[in-house]
Amino acid sequence: MKNIYATTRQLIVLTLTVLMVINALIFDVRQISASSILPYQNPQLSIDERVKDLLGRMTTEEKVSQMMCVWMQKPNDNTGIPKEQLPFGGKFSLELAKKNFPIGIGQFARQRELLTPKESAEYANAVQKWLKEHTRLGIPAVIHDEILHGNMSSGSTVFPVPIALSASWDTDLIRRVFTVAAKHTRLRGTHHVLGPNMDLAREARWGRTEETYGEDPYLTSRMMVTLVKAIQGNATYSTQKLGEYAVIATGKHFAGHGQPENGTNIGPVNLSERILRETHFAPFEAAVKEANLLSIMPAYHEIDGVPVHANKWLLDTVLRKEWGFKGTVVSDYYAIKELKDRHKVAIDFAEASRQALEAGLDIELPDPEANKSLVD
Repeated sequence: MKNIYATTRQLIVLTLTVLMVINALIFDVRQISASSILPYQNPQLSIDERVKDLLGRMTTEEKVSQMMCVWMQKPNDNTGIPKEQLPFGGKFSLELAKKNFPIGIGQFARQRELLTPKESAEYANAVQKWLKEHTRLGIPAVIHDEILHGNMSSGSTVFPVPIALSASWDTDLIRRVFTVAAKHTRLRGTHHVLGPNMDLAREARWGRTEETYGEDPYLTSRMMVTLVKAIQGNATYSTQKLGEYAVIATGKHFAGHGQPENGTNIGPVNLSERILRETHFAPFEAAVKEANLLSIMPAYHEIDGVPVHANKWLLDTVLRKEWGFKGTVVSDYYAIKELKDRHKVAIDFAEASRQALEAGLDIELPDPEANKSLVD
């Protein structure tokens, strides 16, 4: 399927971007002769050359596995974990990983839950070692987490909520805060964060105002450009190289999430194209064009009756063709499933996955579910 090929290519580019900062986990090219490694494993080649070679070796099943993530279904040994804590806090199990995900997986979610910083890094290392040594192609996983106002894990610094940070009108403060947050995230073995929140708070009854940088598109845009550059270490679309303590940022929730009908979270958004472009699009557009944002998360809601996760105009025409976005589009948690269960625009998971894929979505979060049907 052409769309699977294109989507997997974007995901492999993202993965190879991550590899630039975790090559030590995969192999040391100084110890291996050039003739003994495959082209896609060779960091001396360009990303395009490596992607072309790797895609040519992948089966459809392996491509689809790169379009999925694991969170609640993580292959953990939960022996000794209190029932009320399950499924969190267990140790990575190589045997379960080999059994449950024999061809690998594209992403791991929140490996740090109920773990210390050291344990988080050890878990991440164990995941990458399994993928390198026990899957056919040795493709590492991208590990993601949250970063709303600091890395969301034990031992990290928790900064004021975004609405409070925004009230400072101090972009240099934002730069310093999220440089620290990105470092705390990266040290735990994480490469990708589901933030920042770029929504504009335009409905006073909506219950997530504290997650935003306010109602003003200009202020939020300036904050987002600074914040994304801080998180990503000034990575660009042309180099796609992350710094040592940088991670991939995700702009969410694209778009209009902060002005739902009746203030109901995930409620329909009925706004004109002019209002969307002049207000709710502004922070996302600035982050893409000025900060080279590497990831976008669509919103749960519908706009003018079309769910955003199945909206080709938003995810392809506006995002990629008009703005030049060259990153990865990841689903909000369980949002592909909601095309069937909430929005009622798909009769089954296969139809939901097809709609999302054709609209421009790249990866399903947080667990393998709807996208499994793509193999069929």
